[in-house]
Amino acid sequence: MTNKLLPTSIVGSLPKPSWLAQPETLWSPWKLEGSELREGKYDAMRAAVLEQTHRGIDIISDGEQSRQHFVTTFIEHLSGVDFDKRETVRIRDRYDASVPSVVGAVEREKPVFVQDAAFLRSCTDRQIKWTLPGPMTMVDTLYDAHYRSREKLAWEFATILNQEAKELEAAGVDIIQFDEPAFNVFFDEVADWGVAALERACQGLKAETVVHICFGYGIKANNDWKATLGTQWRHYEKSFPLLQRSSIDTVSLESHHSNVPLEVVELVRGKKVMLGAIDVANAEIETPDEVAGTLRAALEYVDADKLIPSTNCGMAPFPRDVALAKLSALSAGASILREELVGAHV
Repeated sequence: MTNKLLPTSIVGSLPKPSWLAQPETLWSPWKLEGSELREGKYDAMRAAVLEQTHRGIDIISDGEQSRQHFVTTFIEHLSGVDFDKRETVRIRDRYDASVPSVVGAVEREKPVFVQDAAFLRSCTDRQIKWTLPGPMTMVDTLYDAHYRSREKLAWEFATILNQEAKELEAAGVDIIQFDEPAFNVFFDEVADWGVAALERACQGLKAETVVHICFGYGIKANNDWKATLGTQWRHYEKSFPLLQRSSIDTVSLESHHSNVPLEVVELVRGKKVMLGAIDVANAEIETPDEVAGTLRAALEYVDADKLIPSTNCGMAPFPRDVALAKLSALSAGASILREELVGAHV
């Protein structure tokens, strides 16, 4: 990643413009079609890059302007999945959803996001990050009528993701992030095959790799689940020791305004840590001092040169002005702590 101390980054999504999709609605359908949709996505991506740059974000992403859903938009481009043959499944043991079915061998017949990533590369000279769904979370977002094995399907997806990741790297992507919220739910599977499948997805990459594990967007189903978790959310204690021993470069976690005990960060000592210092379940704008305080507290468990200030999760459901103000707060908070650290070494 960048040589700058405390480089800032967002986890994933930013709100889409109202002319592209319905505002403040997660996974809203597109308002445009065909060539107009591609042009609209790229205009939205330009705006996302501009806002991140203007507000001091160091590692630039597309804000997921080219994706409707963080998992299924990737799956839509694979053969072997029937989106018309839908079944209701329990997503992450939390809520029911109608999902497409795996009806045959899953294959990636052509690149999915590579053209979009190349466009993002052309929009900025800063480091860029691209996000892909992780194998386990992909499995958990489908009905498998073919492999009849979550593990077998995950390994197939890991191979496909690795193909995509290598082409993203060739298109100029510096950092590739895999979203694995399922790692906070299926602890036995994480140990049995989840981390190994993720490592397979990252195999042979020169780009830096990130795994993002959160407690979900600030939507009712997730917020209701969080309310049942008690005063300490210790889920990371299951996956972090495994990730600490893995080939993954960076671990991304939710922290600010959560009940995650900060000492869990110690479990990935030696890895880079993307620490969520912006709450995505609350529209109140953090002050720079609040952000700095969250980051400062983490320094007991992660070295400053390995800390990447970030958001807890994506910000797609927010009004745009709220999300952008939170970007500014993240940058300003990181700047406060950066100045403290630099001053301490003068």
